[in-house]
Amino acid sequence: MSALTLKDAVNLTTQAIAAGRAVSAAPLTIAVLDAGGHLISLQREDGASLLRPHIAIGKAWGAIALGKGSRLLALDAQQRPAFIAALNSLGQGSVVPAPGGVLIRDSEGNVLGAVGISGDLSDVDEQCAISAIEAQGLRADAGVSA
Repeated sequence: MSALTLKDAVNLTTQAIAAGRAVSAAPLTIAVLDAGGHLISLQREDGASLLRPHIAIGKAWGAIALGKGSRLLALDAQQRPAFIAALNSLGQGSVVPAPGGVLIRDSEGNVLGAVGISGDLSDVDEQCAISAIEAQGLRADAGVSA
């Protein structure tokens, strides 16, 4: 696979919702972005709060923008807050440095896009993204183990 299609993105969101329901997660919002950071699919479960779409997109966009899972961006935010502040200034506030933004890689390691999830604890969001990506036979790259 060289690029994510709409069908791929919808399958990823469906798998992420199923993963969330399997662990009784709070209502989730799932964003799937292509390798260029463009939104392909966004689904918000009933009951998900108002800002969840922006947060999910921000987690995925940050992962794409820096080429690493948003868990690592969260570590950067703790260790280098000025860098994250500058990054958010450059990205017009588009980066959410919290776990839940996971890169999608093909079998050769190429980045195809990212899944960003918001709704539950960040660790739960991240695990749902990983489960969805792996269910599609792709490699999930969260940066470090959850």
